[in-house]
Amino acid sequence: MAQDLLNALRHVLPSDAVFTDEEHREAYGHDETEDLKHPPDVVVRPRTTEEVAAVLRICHALDVPVTPIGGRTGLSGGALCVQGGVGLALDRMDRIVTIDEGNLQVVVEPGVITQVLQEAVAAKGLYYPPDPSSRGSCTIGGNLAENAGGPRAVKYGVTRDFVLNLEVVLADGTVMWTGANTLKNATGYDLTRLIVGSEGTLAVITKAVLKLVPMPRETRLMLVPFNNAEDACTAVSATFRAGVTPSAMEFIERDAIVWTMRHTDGLPAQLSTTPGAYLLIEVDGDHGEALMRDCETILGVMEAHGCGEVLFAESPSEKAALWHMRRSVPVSVKAHSVYKEEDTVVPRFALPRLLAGVKAIGARHGFSSVCYGHAGDGNLHVNIIKGDLSDDFWEHELPGAIREIFELTVSLGGTLSGEHGIGLVQRPYMDIAFNTAQLELMRGLKRLFDPKGILNPGKVLP
Repeated sequence: MAQDLLNALRHVLPSDAVFTDEEHREAYGHDETEDLKHPPDVVVRPRTTEEVAAVLRICHALDVPVTPIGGRTGLSGGALCVQGGVGLALDRMDRIVTIDEGNLQVVVEPGVITQVLQEAVAAKGLYYPPDPSSRGSCTIGGNLAENAGGPRAVKYGVTRDFVLNLEVVLADGTVMWTGANTLKNATGYDLTRLIVGSEGTLAVITKAVLKLVPMPRETRLMLVPFNNAEDACTAVSATFRAGVTPSAMEFIERDAIVWTMRHTDGLPAQLSTTPGAYLLIEVDGDHGEALMRDCETILGVMEAHGCGEVLFAESPSEKAALWHMRRSVPVSVKAHSVYKEEDTVVPRFALPRLLAGVKAIGARHGFSSVCYGHAGDGNLHVNIIKGDLSDDFWEHELPGAIREIFELTVSLGGTLSGEHGIGLVQRPYMDIAFNTAQLELMRGLKRLFDPKGILNPGKVLP
């Protein structure tokens, strides 16, 4: 690392905010993407917007790459410092600045843990619905960068749908707000929605104004077994056609249940590895009678599609156990083997064809996959298991099979990622979803925001 860069960083940051030791570089050099490691040359941990701006001014002047780093829970390699440079860790910017109960808004810094925010607003009877499985460790900044979703996106929407305004720092250190703290805004281009989901390639988010909603008073939760996974997927769109919009509708196939039972304590006693798949279905609202009517409708749909005996979670502890099971699936899969997770998403009526096609591609190429995800919005997480596959197959043959999965996804009206982003590992497949004109328009936006190409280089755009 050049001494002039270190001297400049140490001049503008406190002495405990600049790190070049191996421990920090390794800790901030990986996320949850496979077993990939790309440590930065130097880690900086600012506490204020002004400090972030000072870092970017220095890096812009010296042409040094800067990679924003959040909770390091990402699955697309978005926070990996693939060109070294500065790892801009935002975990110390973790204040909930204000909770505005009158306007149902909250102002937060990017390092706030998602669950911490949810619990803080819940104490005031309010609800922040975006709910990634890693909510106990992922940060709002990372959620914004990847436009995270989670189980409750099916009813409430993804992160982008809850963002009113952002404070950002541009590549040259300029600080600006992107919009207004209003529910309507038809004033100029929508920079806020452009920044959300841009994966730290256009600007660094330093504050966010987020919408809240009143906390639903009641929930009902059921676990529905199916002998056949495709039957479970077919039942998903039928539920919506029956007039019910669940607050969550999750799909989990057998192997995911098997591994979760092996690696997770406190699971429901009724959980079995016999069914081919489960649907975990939640409805929420303020009126118990209406929720029970929804449950009766859902049950009728499930039975029409060949479900087994349905488990209704009666108590808060039973509900917590079922959600603990669902949130433990990704960790359990990772404990079993190195894997590649493809975050496919299709219109939900196409979900059975996507699942069948993924399994057929795996059989043809000789790999196994474990699938689960947010069935209610057509978002299927395809986990390709390394297991005993050779390194040569993993590195050289598997990418062709993944390309087939994405080609199938797009042919069904879907796209490459529903909530994990493109980052590093999905970048080679962007030509499947976009033509040359679309990609060049995106490159033009990148050049406009970041003319020197220092912000999270090597990500998103091929």
